Amino acid sequence: MNAHCDLGNLSAEELRELYHVTAEDIELILEYAKIVTPRMDDFIREFYDWLKTQPDYEMYFSDPATLQRVKMLQVRYWQDFFSAEITDVYVQKRKSVGANHARIGLPLPVYVSGMYRSLRIWTDVLYDRSLADDRYAKAIKAVTKLIMLDTAIVVDTFMRQTNCIIAEQHDSLMQMSTPVTEVWNDVLMLPIVGIIDSKRAQDIMTAVLHKIADTHSRTLILDISGVAVVDTAVANHLIKITKATRLMGCTCTISGVSPAIAQTIVELGINVGDIRTTATLKDALRGTFEAMKLVLREDGTRT
Repeated sequence: MNAHCDLGNLSAEELRELYHVTAEDIELILEYAKIVTPRMDDFIREFYDWLKTQPDYEMYFSDPATLQRVKMLQVRYWQDFFSAEITDVYVQKRKSVGANHARIGLPLPVYVSGMYRSLRIWTDVLYDRSLADDRYAKAIKAVTKLIMLDTAIVVDTFMRQTNCIIAEQHDSLMQMSTPVTEVWNDVLMLPIVGIIDSKRAQDIMTAVLHKIADTHSRTLILDISGVAVVDTAVANHLIKITKATRLMGCTCTISGVSPAIAQTIVELGINVGDIRTTATLKDALRGTFEAMKLVLREDGTRT
């Protein structure tokens, strides 16, 4: 089986094959479990004595109730582990561990180092030297295989969950960075602040076109007074956005064109074609209302 396959879609049987956990390994784990699992309390004490020395301990485990609950969950974890019943239910429980670690933001290195420490405690600290050397070596190899399988599932799930969170955050940031607002009937406005690169330009275009489709607006004002740098690439992005809006029957005006920006565009020889531009947002709104034959009175009503 390909070692680079998608762990998230593998069954328990496929995972056992991938990590070479054989029937003999299961037998060895069950045999070894009889030696060490009666000392579960000793394991918990040893593990948390070590965990208290880690820099992230206070952040995640300072609350006594939380600590007690985590200890209980850990006991169940290792009871499942040493039962060596590697079923789809077992795999799902490991996925839940990874999802929970991602949800609370526990750093992945903390989990990995914790599993390594657990392996040391189970195979060294708690071992009573009752097995023949060759049998002990095989048992440790079997336990290590299963810990590697567990760790792979948890890490894979952790990364998937984290990527989902990052994607959701990106979507939220995109919406915040492209706040297309209907400021009047048939009039949309988008203030752009910061740097415009290819990715953000595409996000802006997507947001604008979707808003035009939803509102059937006829006018869009792009205010670039907050754009840090206008160079050839930025100007081309803006031109593409205006052309795309025009194809949807919406006229685009670019406001906030400062003297410095105007001079830069001229010096770069950028052909802005028939793009409508204004120096200020106020000018853009005035021009839009005039084109719509609207007159605003001082009290803010229209005639």
